[in-house]
Amino acid sequence: MRLGRRAPEEPQLNLTSLIDVVFLLLIFFMVTTTFVKNSGLQIRLPEAGSEVAPAAEENLEVIVDANNRIIVRGAPVTSDAGLRQQLRAAAGDNFKQPLRIRADGRASHQAVVRVMDAAAALGFAQVDIATQPVQDN
Repeated sequence: MRLGRRAPEEPQLNLTSLIDVVFLLLIFFMVTTTFVKNSGLQIRLPEAGSEVAPAAEENLEVIVDANNRIIVRGAPVTSDAGLRQQLRAAAGDNFKQPLRIRADGRASHQAVVRVMDAAAALGFAQVDIATQPVQDN
């Protein structure tokens, strides 16, 4: 009896388990991603570089000194309501103009946040925080 040679069988690759692993990885990455929560007030932090950008418009400046006193156009502010009134009077009806906060490095974070909160309540479109370049020693 003569037996013929069989052709070698091609190995089969089962893709079911590979697809399951890919889906599990996809679900893992979707669940472990972090989401960024944006605040209601849009703040553009200025870049501290050697070149100074030309000022397109006149800025409304608010100064916060080292003793946490808030000054709007040379007049000191005593309360949050007074801050909003002085900002409204200084801006007129133009809340599209930039509001620049010049805060001393020793001023408390709370005083700067009070100014930012008042700006958000009035509807200022742009708030800048003034910085100066770092001095190399």
